[in-house]
Amino acid sequence: MRLKLGRPDLARYADRFDVPTADGELGVTFLGVSTLLLHDGDSALMTDGFFSRPSLLKVGLGRIGPDHARITAALSRTSTTRLDGVLPVHTHFDHAMDSAVVAGRTDALLVGGESAANIGRGAGLPEDQLRVVRSGDTLTLGAFDITWVESDHCPPDRYPGPIAHPVVPPARAATYRCGEAWSLLVEHASGRTALIQGSAGYVPGALAGRRADVAYLGIGQLGLQDEGYIRTYWAETVQATNARVVVLIHWDDFFRPLDAPLRALPYAGDDLTVTMSVLEELAADQQVSLLFPTVGRREDPWALIR
Repeated sequence: MRLKLGRPDLARYADRFDVPTADGELGVTFLGVSTLLLHDGDSALMTDGFFSRPSLLKVGLGRIGPDHARITAALSRTSTTRLDGVLPVHTHFDHAMDSAVVAGRTDALLVGGESAANIGRGAGLPEDQLRVVRSGDTLTLGAFDITWVESDHCPPDRYPGPIAHPVVPPARAATYRCGEAWSLLVEHASGRTALIQGSAGYVPGALAGRRADVAYLGIGQLGLQDEGYIRTYWAETVQATNARVVVLIHWDDFFRPLDAPLRALPYAGDDLTVTMSVLEELAADQQVSLLFPTVGRREDPWALIR
């Protein structure tokens, strides 16, 4: 099979970068990959907190670790000084490598499985700043109730398995194994609900009976799957929770700094055009709003629900 060169052109989907700006209490800010800042002016959560975004060459050939200057710039950009929790969706480097540093700087709990805790331990976080959860656990953090539901990584998982020992950076990318993968169900005190699905994997039936108004849907590597997988993934996440608005995440080239314009992953790693051809059909058939977030903008996807 001949390798497809280049990458999809995001301009093709320009009209879908149209999540309403948040004017009210609760807003969500997309900060690349699966990093989301949920903030209501008082309580705040962040998934992943990945800002270092090392180059492909560095990831492939060397050891990587948190880039403190890039973390500082990203937190300053969003005026983030305090968080109630940092929640890695799994523990590959492009999700969790910076999570302990972000938690430490913002006095937040680092919450996840034992793998996330071992990233925290390697970074020197005290045990009282780590919270280990299991599937089905619900934790209240500020004005948010979060439920962790077991999920899976989109195939192929290049670094499967748990992180069994503390990770002291810099470390090879393979050290950041997937660990526990989660579907996060978030309910705000206002009654707004969301599913945050950081990876395009699923456990069959895991979200049955759960409800979310909005789904932040990870689509990294989804374009490498066959159409049946893509349709099943949608059914197990969007349809299972009856979400009426879908905001797509984990589509950007995370080897590129966050202060550069975002671009899609290259065809060698994913194919956004394949993903969108299926998701656009499903969304239209089921009358679901399908959108991309704009990086760095505080948005309100619930405004689209009537």
